Amino acid sequence: MRTLVRGGKVVTDGRCFGADVLIENGRILALGNDLAESLAAEHEIDASGCEVFPGGVDPHVHLELATAAGVSGDDFASGTRAALAGGTTTILDFVTPGRHESLSAALADRKKAARAAACDYGLHMSVTRWRDGLEDELEACCEREGAGSVKAYLAYQESIGIDDREFLNLLDAARRLKFLILVHAETGVMVSYLQQRLLAAGKTAAAFHPLSRPAEVEGDAVGRALLMARLAGVPLYIVHVSSRQGIDAVAAARQAGQAVIAETCPQYLLLDEKRYAGGGPATAAAFVMSPPLRGREHQAALWEGVAGGLVQTVGSDHCPFPLAEKERHAGSDFTRIPGGIGGVEYRLPLLYTFGVKAGRISPARFVDLVSTRPAKVFGLYPRKGTIRPGSDADLVVWDPEKKWTVAAAGQWQRCDHTVYEGLELQGGPRLVLSRGEVAYAEGKVAADPGRGLYLARGRGSDGRGR
Repeated sequence: MRTLVRGGKVVTDGRCFGADVLIENGRILALGNDLAESLAAEHEIDASGCEVFPGGVDPHVHLELATAAGVSGDDFASGTRAALAGGTTTILDFVTPGRHESLSAALADRKKAARAAACDYGLHMSVTRWRDGLEDELEACCEREGAGSVKAYLAYQESIGIDDREFLNLLDAARRLKFLILVHAETGVMVSYLQQRLLAAGKTAAAFHPLSRPAEVEGDAVGRALLMARLAGVPLYIVHVSSRQGIDAVAAARQAGQAVIAETCPQYLLLDEKRYAGGGPATAAAFVMSPPLRGREHQAALWEGVAGGLVQTVGSDHCPFPLAEKERHAGSDFTRIPGGIGGVEYRLPLLYTFGVKAGRISPARFVDLVSTRPAKVFGLYPRKGTIRPGSDADLVVWDPEKKWTVAAAGQWQRCDHTVYEGLELQGGPRLVLSRGEVAYAEGKVAADPGRGLYLARGRGSDGRGR
């Protein structure tokens, strides 16, 4: 069946122009003006007054994440339905093996869980320990299974983090096998030291969490990770950059000609450290995440990076927990509060409202940040992240004038609260197509769990836009 999306303003690949989009068999067949007159379509979608974007690609989500405090609130079914409701049609999640677990076995288990997804998905691998034979396992996962990106944690040494020697071994493997490394950049030994010092001083409540992970700890880790990547001769992707120090380290590396991709998240652009104070430990606990929220001067640096191209992608780092779970240790031990917030369904509306509508970025820049660039970086382009003949018909018919207020009541993500509660937004999806099928329309998700496809990915770009 052919479907025609008619009368909208298409925003894709750095351009904004009026055009119709013709879809056939889940792919884009044609793009142009007055297609209805020359190409017959059985079904038409009126996009008059709307912008038409390629479906969002969220490069950073954690669904069904197992932690010491329990499993995060969204599984692949609920989390991907929330993604679709917010205009995201592709997500990238993580395989996080135990330190003695086979990577292939961990990947197989994760793919099994992800079969419940309602939208298309890919997986990043993670390395939680370096050992003999690991490079062969990485080759199997990256080359044969299409999981061509690998995450390393420079924090959390007590559980999933790796030390500098292990990180260098991983960088060497990345050079030989040509996969991209993502890095959580906080210096773990410093975080552990500050946590222990605060707890010993009786500063145990959730409000003290940000003091254990100051901006300098991120800046140090970003700088050292980039130095090691430069020595190894490989590009690097820095997840959830939250501070001026992190941005400055990325800028220095970029100026020196180093290939580096910086990601940030809406929470670091919009929320600040005042959220940890004034409302008691329960209120503060809802905002516990790592890295933590920063002062407003860091927000300014991040927005400069977003507008100027220094920040190349915006992910959600979606990882919600029920409020009762967040509050359980809110007054007694902030280190035991599960870190993470929900955001996959709000990523596009938040950046559109406070980026495009606020005059900070153009619609074309917005689409690049939330869709095109992540698709390019992670080997999904041009199947995803663009509107062109041959690409998947993942389209968002976006109402730029829609006004609404964020509220936990009625949200699609499986969580009883949201850190964005009460924010007034302008712009949102009127209709979302996933591979040509209506996945969201008129406030309802139409996509069923299990319809998502696993996306085996290529190597993508190296951070210089190639």
